[in-house]
Amino acid sequence: QVHLVESGGGLVQAGGSLRLSCAASGRTFSTYAMGWFRQAPGKEREFVASISDSGGVLSYADSVKGRFTISRDNAKNTVYLQMNSLKPEDTAVYYCVAALSMAAIARGVYDYWGQGTQVTVSS
Repeated sequence: QVHLVESGGGLVQAGGSLRLSCAASGRTFSTYAMGWFRQAPGKEREFVASISDSGGVLSYADSVKGRFTISRDNAKNTVYLQMNSLKPEDTAVYYCVAALSMAAIARGVYDYWGQGTQVTVSS
């Protein structure tokens, strides 16, 4: 069992930065691929980024490539999403997810997910 808790969301002006964190409970964190997806009001869920269990493989949505960076610290059971050059269209609730593979995350199939953290980017 893995319990995920996101933090770090908030209100920021366009061009600004935020760093989201996702703290995981459980001793099996390092065996899971981790990822982030987001959902804006009235819009479909959107994949943002994922990272392999070891942290050696990364994947990003085209919409965030070059601006967002996903990382993880398995010693701290935490995954991060550094978001730079934020745009109003990045406004959404961001969710941390865990799955047994990055392919599963890309398909939207998760084993665990958090409660989400709101990110609002003003223009």
